[in-house]
Amino acid sequence: MGVKRFVKDVKEVLGLADFSEEKKKKAIKKLIKKLEARRAEDKKLLLSKDIKNKTRKEVKEDLQLIHYQIKKGKKLLESLEKPKESKGKVKNSNF
Repeated sequence: MGVKRFVKDVKEVLGLADFSEEKKKKAIKKLIKKLEARRAEDKKLLLSKDIKNKTRKEVKEDLQLIHYQIKKGKKLLESLEKPKESKGKVKNSNF
């Protein structure tokens, strides 16, 4: 049995998550936090009365894009957090 196969089998038996997925989750969470902070700044900018109409329109478009990206990021995060389902194959384990 090769080393890679051994590590793979141990991960499956112990139910350990893939380490690369953990890095992806952390990165996505950081990006979502940054987007939410940017959204809060833009909302404050919209509430100020010193803003011009042209700038106001640009900020509203920016808010729409940020909202879409946050929604997309949360959906991706949910898909990474769901456990992967087996494809109907049952492996024999020899202990």
